[in-house]
Amino acid sequence: MKKRGVVGWVVFLLVIAAAFVVYWRFFRSAKAAPIDYKTVTVEKRRIVGKVTASGTLQATVTVQVGTQVSGRIQKLNADFNSQVKKGDLIAKIDPQLLQATVAQAHANYASAQANVVKAQAQVRDAEMQFNRIKALFDQNLASAADLQTAQTTLAVNKASVDVAKASVEQAAASLSQAQVNLNYCNIYSPIDGTVISRSVDVGQTVAASLSAPTLFTIAEDLKKMQVNTNISEGDVGRLEAGMAAYFTVDAFPGQRFRGKISQIRNAAQTVQNVVTYDAVIDVDNSDLKLRPGMTANVTITYAQRDEVLAVPNAALRFRPPPEVTSAAASASASASAVAANAPSAAPSGSARRRQQRGNDTTNDPKPVWILRGGVAMLVQIKLGLTDGTYTEVVDGEINEGDLVITDANVVGKTSTPAATQTATMRRMF
Repeated sequence: MKKRGVVGWVVFLLVIAAAFVVYWRFFRSAKAAPIDYKTVTVEKRRIVGKVTASGTLQATVTVQVGTQVSGRIQKLNADFNSQVKKGDLIAKIDPQLLQATVAQAHANYASAQANVVKAQAQVRDAEMQFNRIKALFDQNLASAADLQTAQTTLAVNKASVDVAKASVEQAAASLSQAQVNLNYCNIYSPIDGTVISRSVDVGQTVAASLSAPTLFTIAEDLKKMQVNTNISEGDVGRLEAGMAAYFTVDAFPGQRFRGKISQIRNAAQTVQNVVTYDAVIDVDNSDLKLRPGMTANVTITYAQRDEVLAVPNAALRFRPPPEVTSAAASASASASAVAANAPSAAPSGSARRRQQRGNDTTNDPKPVWILRGGVAMLVQIKLGLTDGTYTEVVDGEINEGDLVITDANVVGKTSTPAATQTATMRRMF
């Protein structure tokens, strides 16, 4: 009997303690300030991953036509927007100075040829002298010194012939160079195309001593153009050749022009510690609307998901005030007790998504707050593709129709930690 009395008192005390806890929680919840939640319904949507960049339009093949000789521009046969064919004479430099140089080279060449004839005549004279002295030496009528002198003179004259012939070759080379320079006075188009730039006028003097000055810029075919874009190093890994792209230009607002990535160049460009890579996009310009030099705002689609569960990025940036976290802790304890006694259910939406996508999620879980039964709950989800506004959910205890919290205001407070934290996290996410 005494043992039963002790047990009864213990049970009585536990009941009193439980009643006190219930009363305290009820009293506290009654005193807690109400919270105004802003929510968005989780639903399935289409997510398109995009990379945006700016670039410049230019012709696929562009040739800068210069001059290799200096002089005064005598004639121009092409102007801006002129259609030219390969081999057309598009400019002419005054040839008078170069013609004089050619005439001088002709004279030097003729003089060198005359020196060869002179040297050959001297060789013949030296041979006759040598033969005559040798005959006298054989008859003991000339000394050995005279014979040696005649032999040396003959050898020297033969060498003079070789020197004269070498001078002829030098003069011929100088004449050829002068003739080539004279021909460079006529400037021809190297390709079929359109003149998009002219840098000189008639009467202007150009100097080609250090580098060839550019006279014209010719685009081969304006019906086929390309956009050179600057892709940041953080996005270049998502792109590859063959991906579709579209862009807009200020000249035609609201109109989209489509192209395809033909090349992603490995040469990095660094401007103010920002590294970018050039992605070349081929564009069909059959209607000739696009012009070289236009600024293009390019969008490249690298991935797409249809009918996937998505949450707004604002929900991922949301950080709750303390009132929300304390209420969530109490609700979580009650939910755990209920879940412990509940029978097993069918696979959740998260499990179904894992079965459908497989083990392709390697990113770390991200926290998101949802509103269920008027109570905020924290769940961990894994994210996939994002379009900057919404992000795909690939794993986590969240289902279609759930309400994700994007902001929370405690009634009666002029400023809430949630608003401040959300603004801070928006810059971080």
